[in-house]
Amino acid sequence: MTDTDIATEERHRAKMAKRKAVQDAEVAKKTIEKGLLIVNTGPGKGKSTAAFGLALRMLGYGRRVGVVQFIKGAWHTGEKDAFAAFGDQVAWHTMGEGFTWETQDLKRDVAAAQAAWAKVLELMADPTISLLVLDELNIALRYDYLDLDSVVADLNGRRSELHVVVTGRNAKPALVEAADLVTEMGSVKHHFAAGVKAQRGIEF
Repeated sequence: MTDTDIATEERHRAKMAKRKAVQDAEVAKKTIEKGLLIVNTGPGKGKSTAAFGLALRMLGYGRRVGVVQFIKGAWHTGEKDAFAAFGDQVAWHTMGEGFTWETQDLKRDVAAAQAAWAKVLELMADPTISLLVLDELNIALRYDYLDLDSVVADLNGRRSELHVVVTGRNAKPALVEAADLVTEMGSVKHHFAAGVKAQRGIEF
């Protein structure tokens, strides 16, 4: 190694040591541990995928996970089959009947959403559930299938240690305000616009 290489290495080491000290000090300030309300929204792809990634992470620690799917229901999905391998560690409930333009029945859509929310309340009360995924709840709220104020109140009143992940486009401002973590997924480019259909293992 040349003198120049040694000097470069030493500068890098000193820079990283300073950065580590700053990072360690910042991390040391974080002392609160609580159940989080997480919202994945935006026009980009990956909102549910990210939520199921968190579910898999929680399962890796031997914790139970609950999933309630709003709207979705007409499609068979690979993630449902994959999580079935975890047996009773996952409480999976697909309670939607498809998008409103498919059912074309407002009362039926509202009834399905209300039944799904009753299941959510049941799972939120279950002390063995550590993470609850509310897939496409934002869509049900967007179409007023559920009362927004009641939903936010129920989420705010959940067990203090329960993590909840809500997915779907167009998250309501009241839900965003109540959340601890909100990720807006942007759409830079999507193959659907180029005529590529939804594909097994990617979209479902």
